[in-house]
Amino acid sequence: MIVSLFHILAIVPLFLYVGFMRDKTAGHVYPLLMGLGLIVFFYHAYKVFRKMQLGSSSAWVNWIHALFVGPLLIYIGRMGKETPRSAYELLLLGGFGAAGYHIYSFASEMNSMQ
Repeated sequence: MIVSLFHILAIVPLFLYVGFMRDKTAGHVYPLLMGLGLIVFFYHAYKVFRKMQLGSSSAWVNWIHALFVGPLLIYIGRMGKETPRSAYELLLLGGFGAAGYHIYSFASEMNSMQ
């Protein structure tokens, strides 16, 4: 539930802000995206490695983060205001996808507590 709330309250708004604002995004946000992308990439690459060792079937979440989310954030952070529209569109896609997934997940968790 904490992971879903973190994504709903912090990650989704960040992705949507940058995706909608595009080159009007505040300049200090790009280094934040680069750092976040590096953390996401290395953390989830490690998690993929560990889950594959354990034979876990939930590594798909980590694959998405390591192969899509992390590199996209690094790319946008590196390109800054020169980021092409397609990258912002992908970020919006990720933001809306994360919103839907984590709102559903959070609601399911709340429902199972009743």
